[in-house]
Amino acid sequence: MQIFQQTNAREFPQQHLKTDLLVAGGGLAGLCAALAAARDGLQVVLVQDRPVLGGNASSEVRLWANGATSHMGNNNRWSREGGIMGEIMEENLYRNKEGNPVMFDLVLLDMARSDPNLTLLLNTALFDVTTEGKRITHAKGFNAINETFYDIAATQFCDATGDGVLGHLAGAEYRVGAEEPDEFDEKMAPGDNFGHKLGHSIYFYTKKGSAPVNFIPPSFALKDIEEIPRYTRLTSTLNGCDLWWLEWGGRLDTIHDSEEIKWELWKIVWGVWDYIKNSGQFPDAANMTIEWVGAIPGKRESRRFVGDHMLCQQDIIEQRDHYDAVAYGGWSIDLHPADGVYSKHDGCRQFHSKGTYTIPYRSLYSRSLENLFLTGRLISASHVAFGSARVMCTCGLLGEVVGRAAALCHQQQLDAPQLADPQRIGTLQQHLQQTGCYIPRQWLADPANGARVTTSSEFVLNALPASGNWTALNERMALLLPIKAGECLPELNFTLRASSQQTLKISLMSSERAGNFTPDVPLDERELSVTEAGEYSVHFNYQSPRDQYLFVAFESNEQIDMALTDRPLPGIMTVFNSLNARVAKHTRQIADGDYGVDEFDFWLPRRSPNQILPAVRFTTPLRCYAPENLLNGRLRPEQHTNAWVPAIDDNLPTVTWSWEHPRTVNALTLVLDNDFDNAMETVQMGHALAVTPHCITHYRLWADQTLLAEVMDNRHSVCEHRLLEALTVQQIKLEIVKTAGSLPAVYSLNVR
Repeated sequence: MQIFQQTNAREFPQQHLKTDLLVAGGGLAGLCAALAAARDGLQVVLVQDRPVLGGNASSEVRLWANGATSHMGNNNRWSREGGIMGEIMEENLYRNKEGNPVMFDLVLLDMARSDPNLTLLLNTALFDVTTEGKRITHAKGFNAINETFYDIAATQFCDATGDGVLGHLAGAEYRVGAEEPDEFDEKMAPGDNFGHKLGHSIYFYTKKGSAPVNFIPPSFALKDIEEIPRYTRLTSTLNGCDLWWLEWGGRLDTIHDSEEIKWELWKIVWGVWDYIKNSGQFPDAANMTIEWVGAIPGKRESRRFVGDHMLCQQDIIEQRDHYDAVAYGGWSIDLHPADGVYSKHDGCRQFHSKGTYTIPYRSLYSRSLENLFLTGRLISASHVAFGSARVMCTCGLLGEVVGRAAALCHQQQLDAPQLADPQRIGTLQQHLQQTGCYIPRQWLADPANGARVTTSSEFVLNALPASGNWTALNERMALLLPIKAGECLPELNFTLRASSQQTLKISLMSSERAGNFTPDVPLDERELSVTEAGEYSVHFNYQSPRDQYLFVAFESNEQIDMALTDRPLPGIMTVFNSLNARVAKHTRQIADGDYGVDEFDFWLPRRSPNQILPAVRFTTPLRCYAPENLLNGRLRPEQHTNAWVPAIDDNLPTVTWSWEHPRTVNALTLVLDNDFDNAMETVQMGHALAVTPHCITHYRLWADQTLLAEVMDNRHSVCEHRLLEALTVQQIKLEIVKTAGSLPAVYSLNVR
């Protein structure tokens, strides 16, 4: 029993914390920043003003996380984010392939709580910041749940709050709204009619029962559904992220008017549900009910801070590669009308680049303060460029970059801007790739630290045998094949059939830009006359001047069938000139105005388990998976497969890295295949498999004759093994015991 006598006043308790890095904001960007810095040895405090992690991806908002893969609806092949962001997606797939948002919360909380260098403060809002000159020294937060004030001193700070709370309180320079077109010569810069900010959205989930369910709308529900010009798009089957376009608030202050925006969105949601349930237009909704409605909106845009480089439209569309490129994006430039659901404009204006673009380190810190990193959706970018870089997997990738940058700055006693020096930035770029963070059109120098590599076998591509299944050529399709500089594509033999004589055009195409998968350069063309089932030969007159992927493209002819194989291969796929309605309106990007963007065809894969490969025989084998790929420092398919794959009959494949003289090893990082083309959306959609087929699920790692590790339930593409004590070794051997069902693939062993 405790009895507290009356006093004149009381105070809440205070805690004083001291740390190397304070990360403000626990969305995917903040979590990845905190984990990266903690794994690199910093003491980190992560302050999150919500009860869960994940921000817009959490169970409080329930938006699926996505990034450069863009729902597999653009031409960015094998572009899923790597590093910690990739680890999160893969772990969620393994634990939660059904897409339960509460389980995604659990994945994130588990990762944060498992790191001994990371202190997590949930339900804690920052309200005060102390600066000395151009440095932040302290930040104060309050937790209304445990009624505790926190005073946190740190050497470095990272703002990942989305709204830029930390940077705002510290006085850093920022912008709100859209730039004028002439500031950066951005033709996509919106005018007043379209509006200068993106709004908020609230999602809802539905479920169907076995009996009718009544719905009585609240008094504040929207009464006239025709106030929503796009109301005819509503169906009883749409819910959750499908209704991203139930958006509003871009004309208001998206920070200080957030409560007003939330109430308007609730009005819209309940009005939409009243229309679906009670208008009589959707009889199949009789047994349906709303299972969940968001209590807080998903916010898209507010403050954008200013660094030493402001990402702009041309950086994205022209795919500019910066000297300090440390991350990448690939979502379309995706701008929404400020009036949202009430606008007569389309719900979004989306234009894709022809491939991924890189993001410079100079956009990831404040030019106002020496020790403030920026990540997530408040990085230094114009409103137009923000329309692409704002998506969550891109934000998570940027989070890891600043976390590892903070660790390097701590180790080298640098301020954040000093690391941008051309003589220094390479250290960060190499470190990111060593830990599994892929950067387009860059590679890791000497990943195995001078080792030579031998393997137990090598898969040589002679043929993909027919399985007995066929597909009609009812849409344009293309086989993506890798080829080395100086090579000619061998004669290809496809098995085709037709009930009557048919003509089939087959063309060879490539991408103008190295590393892209947009076939914008025609190389050669052939025409076949197809009748009864049999092999038909195609030979192109082309010698490749560089390592690249070629498109062997078949024109559509629904009267012709093609034989299929049931042997999937890493780094080789079939794509279709088709449409993903989530991210495009046509099978070709069409500019309906002078927006400064390219027009090109979309070539998209099918999602597992619906992906197909044609049966094909090569007159000369293709060496796609040579052991030397393990040393080229490229961490995934780009310009070539860049992987080693063992022979089919190799029952215990091994790779051995050997040095002429003993080497000291502190850490080993394996980079394996886990289908980098799979978007792995976190919630709602669900996925067919918990682990993708080429992933190595059971392996052993040996140092000379000592077993370093045996991993029996792997589901990750990046497997880091940090040694408790440095070892002096002359040989590292990988034994592959089991995969998730298909041939294994290894990209690299990074030795530190």
